[in-house]
Amino acid sequence: MTHDIQGFHHTGIVVRDLDALERTYASLGFTLSPRSRHLLNERPGEPPVPGCTANRCALFGGAYIELLGIVDDSAPDPWHTRAMVDQHEGFRLLNFDTGDAEAANRRLTAAGLRTSGVLDLERDVDTEDGIRTMRARAVHLDPRSTPEGYVGIAQHLTREYVHQPRYLRHPNGARALEAVLIVVDDAEFDAVVSRYAAVVQASPARRGHLTVVEMRDGRLEIIRSSDVERALPGEPVPAASYPAAMTVAVDDVAAARTLVEDNGTATRTVDGGFFVSARDAGGAGLTFVAR
Repeated sequence: MTHDIQGFHHTGIVVRDLDALERTYASLGFTLSPRSRHLLNERPGEPPVPGCTANRCALFGGAYIELLGIVDDSAPDPWHTRAMVDQHEGFRLLNFDTGDAEAANRRLTAAGLRTSGVLDLERDVDTEDGIRTMRARAVHLDPRSTPEGYVGIAQHLTREYVHQPRYLRHPNGARALEAVLIVVDDAEFDAVVSRYAAVVQASPARRGHLTVVEMRDGRLEIIRSSDVERALPGEPVPAASYPAAMTVAVDDVAAARTLVEDNGTATRTVDGGFFVSARDAGGAGLTFVAR
């Protein structure tokens, strides 16, 4: 079997107030790439157009956390971001990494999954050699079939313009995006687990109250909504199913915790590290562990 997906491409936190989200993640000790406006297309083959969104990213050399905000309400919205934030803001996007978007799309379609086809994305980024155009390709799963969030497959065409070495060092010592935790309504749980196993071509395994899908680079953790209080006590519940939290590996847990708390954010101890509530991290719970 050819595995066209090896790990996470990026996760996305989607809000209207990008300025506030940037301040939050800077205070949590993340270095952020400069703000960049999106050029998007709605259907395969159409030219990208300036959209209503821009982003900044916490980059780790492999995957990244995207901070995505609406910066021009009058601009086109071909990827329906305004509708997304009208439902609820926060952790909404999950994209897996592929080296061949066309092959991934063919495989997913053959497996009976509805997709957008292969879409093009561009945005201008500042590099040490001047402004360059970052290019990528993406395949979106039909959001009507992924009630837990907006899920896709993405392919870097110019990875070097995204994961620039100067943005990979973080004051909190962050090194990698290790895991994503998704909460799923009990009635949909088995179907959702089966879908993710098919998407990433990996067998799920039970680990306590979690079902885990391991990839070469990273793991997906899925939990029933009836068990969520065991994993995320007291955390907000924005929907019946939703991406809830991420695990970030850092060089030194104690140093990262001191930085976060000194900047005014509360933490709590968890196995192997500490946790920052979604209430204090733009709608995504953050677990920090040592690597």
